[in-house]
Amino acid sequence: MIDVTDATFSTEVIERSKTVPVVVDLWAEWCGPCKTLGPILEKVVNETDGAVVLAKVDVDANPQVSQAFAVQSIPAVFALKGGQIVDSFVGALPEHEVRAFIERLAPGASVVDQLLDQGDETSLREALALDAQNLDAAVALGELLVNSDRSDEAITLLEPLSQHLAAKTTLARARLQKSGVTLSGDLDLTLEHLLEQATGDEAARQRFLEVLDALGPSDPRYVSYRRQLASRLY
Repeated sequence: MIDVTDATFSTEVIERSKTVPVVVDLWAEWCGPCKTLGPILEKVVNETDGAVVLAKVDVDANPQVSQAFAVQSIPAVFALKGGQIVDSFVGALPEHEVRAFIERLAPGASVVDQLLDQGDETSLREALALDAQNLDAAVALGELLVNSDRSDEAITLLEPLSQHLAAKTTLARARLQKSGVTLSGDLDLTLEHLLEQATGDEAARQRFLEVLDALGPSDPRYVSYRRQLASRLY
């Protein structure tokens, strides 16, 4: 973040925007909404690791800048690229809207994508805090939880997403882990045994399907054993 004045505006904003997007926050000390928006802007811009620069302008001390932007109400925020205004908004927006505004400017991956790429538990939890519906982050975190024998946490995380196949596979693994069933050993023998029981035992049928879900559709047994079950039932 940089504080910009009438004297430094041309260099710090116009010229700088030719190499990196610059977000200009026009504010004043007496402005309540400005004090709400300011920390949000600083947080979200900081998350870009220098891909976007934040320039703050006190409109009372720097009237020429506010006149140049024809500001009628503050907080007023302008995004510049290549010396030109490319986006703007007025008022104190909530954090998710500010983040969307910044991500339209930042080149490359979004903050959530960057956290996903890091892939550790802390980063994945941060990604979900930013985007609670992000399936990739939820499944990746679920896998970490299952691999560290925290099946209860994985189940709580993934049950709301069970309609998605990617989440369903990891959720099934977590449920099997909780019940003490592993996918190791002679799995075909286990499947054959469960298949025999599945036609007359609802609990065995659910366990059989859960094992198949845990294998996932990429495993050839997923389709073949489902077909065998269907042929016996119908």
